Amino acid sequence: MKKFTSVSDIKNLQEIIKKALQIKENPNSEPEKGKGKTIGLVFLNSSLRTRLSSQIAAQNLGLNVLTLNAAQEAWNLEFADGAVMNGDTVEHIKDAIEVLNQYCDIIAVRCFAGMKSKEDDVNESILSQFEQHAKVPVVSLESATRHPLQSLADCITITENWKEEHKPKVVLTWAPHIKPIAQAVGNSFAEWMQEMDVDFVIANPEGYDLDKNFTKNIKVIHNQDEALKDADFIYVKNWSSFDEYAAMPEVKENWMLTGEKLENTNHAKVMHCLPVRRNVELSDQVMDGENSIIYEQAKNRIFSAQAVFSEILDELNSK
Repeated sequence: MKKFTSVSDIKNLQEIIKKALQIKENPNSEPEKGKGKTIGLVFLNSSLRTRLSSQIAAQNLGLNVLTLNAAQEAWNLEFADGAVMNGDTVEHIKDAIEVLNQYCDIIAVRCFAGMKSKEDDVNESILSQFEQHAKVPVVSLESATRHPLQSLADCITITENWKEEHKPKVVLTWAPHIKPIAQAVGNSFAEWMQEMDVDFVIANPEGYDLDKNFTKNIKVIHNQDEALKDADFIYVKNWSSFDEYAAMPEVKENWMLTGEKLENTNHAKVMHCLPVRRNVELSDQVMDGENSIIYEQAKNRIFSAQAVFSEILDELNSK
């Protein structure tokens, strides 16, 4: 693996899921693989699970870990090509990346959608610069349009929680929120589910359809109760409008996931990437109930990251 920014960077999804589950059984099975190499974790946005799971995964492989909270600790960065830097920005992203090239064998970056320019976000205005200027493998710790390490963890979680013969029905359901949220998790989950052997549907209100470049021909249902019927897994996530970019069209129905709504399912397991706004996106009853596998899902972030880092190190060590 030469980089990791989407599911297209995975040669065989089932093989990397299998590898991640093997790592989960023995996280310290490759303690020397990253010896003498450094990974730089660059955070332009807030993080809890991504930061900690990536650090644990890298340390389990013997990597030296550098963590930079760039939004708080680095110079104000300039991202525009050809910018005359006579204002608040002090260092151009191209120069920062070139320095990271000197210090790191792998660069991992977290850069959310700006939610101001649809064109900038769709074109990955920040991540694309890392991919363009980095001379070492780049790993996305979430970008404007995708969250691939989360999606791999989601695939791992579904795989280990499904033992039946038939395909599981997986529903990605929109949830309410108090502010506009990017589509990255929803986009990414939809993209990865198309590579899994599942019956997958998306439920969201009118006006909240995700980008067709990610959902392709996936069935989208605008009635939550209809979508949840006989579901085996429910993934709860909010996102703002894509067509009316970053807007929050009015929703009159109650889309918060409750215990009552679970009664219509096949005793569905409930997933959420966290952080979650309790009693807005889903109820305490669901969050703390026996159907929730949300914390297990969070733990699997370690093993998704470790599987990816291990694959990248295999490529680096082969040179």
